[in-house]
Amino acid sequence: MRFETERMMVRSFQEGDLPDLQEILGDAQTMVYMEPPYTLEQTARFLQDFCIGRKGALAAEDKASGRVIGYLLCNEIQDDIYEIGWIFNRRIWRQGYAYEACCSLVDYAFFSLHAHKLLAETIDPLKSAGLMRKLGMELEGVQRGQVKDNGGQWVDLYLYGLLRETWEGSRRQK
Repeated sequence: MRFETERMMVRSFQEGDLPDLQEILGDAQTMVYMEPPYTLEQTARFLQDFCIGRKGALAAEDKASGRVIGYLLCNEIQDDIYEIGWIFNRRIWRQGYAYEACCSLVDYAFFSLHAHKLLAETIDPLKSAGLMRKLGMELEGVQRGQVKDNGGQWVDLYLYGLLRETWEGSRRQK
């Protein structure tokens, strides 16, 4: 997978992406709704085990700086149904990068991979869920007390979905 947005090149991960990925996964504020921040060793293992050579793991590279500023996931979990996800460097939050990358990711999933439906989940009812709604995803369910946050507390898991025909309809209206 490889595609471009106005400000980013979305591409496969490479070994040289470790320092930029560590800046993302090692940041406590970025990881607050996921796992405890990763050590350099954990990030290196994540890069090898889940990014390099993995079809659905994508690096969002800022064209201006050449640095990886985000991790995108687009993984087929069932025939024509894909899970999408993202993590972005805190330095670029609130600048539209995540929305820009995710819009292109959704386009790619529906029009190049021919996905029927996209799914996403979060325990963050504000930021991540806000982006999901901005993408046109709809809340399909809440699993109460489903997962532990990185502080060890049981929290709700919010499940969102987006059908191709909904996305196509929203694109025609723009």
